[in-house]
Amino acid sequence: MNFIFIEGLRLDAWVGIYSRERVAPQTVEFDLSFGLPETAAARDDIADTIDYAKVIASMREELAGRHFNLLETLGEFVADLLCEKFAAPWVRIRIAKLGVMGGVRRIGVYIQRGDASSAPAGEM
Repeated sequence: MNFIFIEGLRLDAWVGIYSRERVAPQTVEFDLSFGLPETAAARDDIADTIDYAKVIASMREELAGRHFNLLETLGEFVADLLCEKFAAPWVRIRIAKLGVMGGVRRIGVYIQRGDASSAPAGEM
């Protein structure tokens, strides 16, 4: 299986349970890896693969109007988006809040969908 990865994608998201997190969106960092259809490179045509620009645009649009209490729920939402809207057969998402606690650079979660044996080398 071939994969696309997007690292260091920063988007504003409404996420959190604390009152300070409900006043304004906060920047959340995403690292995404997702599997491609078997035919992705056969014809050298964007129509045969997952267009990462469309993935990013869709995430921006979807996250702008939603609030998530938990990063876990946000991660599940993005995993569903990749699997259902873009037909990704395998997905791994890393989501991190930045600088939300003193002395901590990032706090986050990993979400994975699909067969773990399909994971790219170094992902597990």
